[in-house]
Amino acid sequence: MDTLTVGQLFLDVVFAGLGHSPRPGEEAWTTDFGWGPGGIANMAVVSARLGASTAISAVVGDDPLSTLCAGLLEREGIDTSGLHTVAGWALPVTASLGFDGDRALVTGGTPAPRDLGEILGADVRPRVAIVHVDDTTHDVVRPLVDRGTKVFADLGWDDSGAWDTTILDGLDGCYAFVPNDGEAMAFTRTDTPEHALEALATRVPLSVVTLGARGVLALDAETGERVHVEAVPVDAVDVTGAGDVFVGALAVASLTGWTLRERVDFAALAAAITVSRPGGAGTAPTRAGLVRWLDEHPSAADPARFAFVRDAVP
Repeated sequence: MDTLTVGQLFLDVVFAGLGHSPRPGEEAWTTDFGWGPGGIANMAVVSARLGASTAISAVVGDDPLSTLCAGLLEREGIDTSGLHTVAGWALPVTASLGFDGDRALVTGGTPAPRDLGEILGADVRPRVAIVHVDDTTHDVVRPLVDRGTKVFADLGWDDSGAWDTTILDGLDGCYAFVPNDGEAMAFTRTDTPEHALEALATRVPLSVVTLGARGVLALDAETGERVHVEAVPVDAVDVTGAGDVFVGALAVASLTGWTLRERVDFAALAAAITVSRPGGAGTAPTRAGLVRWLDEHPSAADPARFAFVRDAVP
């Protein structure tokens, strides 16, 4: 197995292209709409579409939406044998409302009633894993690391606004952490993305900070290599799931012998293509779709920059 994703599963319903936040009493229509498995499933779908053998480990309920999501994941070629059914629990639903170049999220339901350590098989040996981590998931991360897995950490949004730095203890043993600039600065109590990157490099071998339209910063703490990759210029239609697509693509890129810059470029390209389409992470491209998009948008990027992508696609 190339990639394993472990964490909270949702059903995502994505509304993009809204002119503004809906007002009380108002009904807003948009043709930029999509739906499908969300949360940790976003990374699994991206990984599978980019050619990696992929499995998912998460809790599902005995409700119709859980059945629907499991079926959709199977259609993507994802191994769903790690989905654990809990009777009486229903899959949470997240609505994403996109306007003003960003999105707001509303989730209905309750978090999964099982800890990640309870659902992860003891014999799984993926080459890379993407895990929703916190200060309680050491017993999930450490066994994976001990079996030779590179773990990419996903911490998620802190809706309390506290950005408790002890949550970073969950990064212990992880290979990479990929927050956006706001999250990185909040967690590290720093005032610039560059300072946040350096602070995170003391915790993980590969620290990456995404900057939206300003690109991506990455630092390999083991070699000292640092890169600032420019964003791929696109007209952003829907930024829902952009970070998830980036992480999933970066994890797949880590399975190659590419340079740090090439790995980050690969992930940036996949994320840029996704945000140029309505529907969130469910519109992530396949590996062949990356080349097709480059052919259709010759002015969007320097051809030399992505020559390695063409070489990697049969």
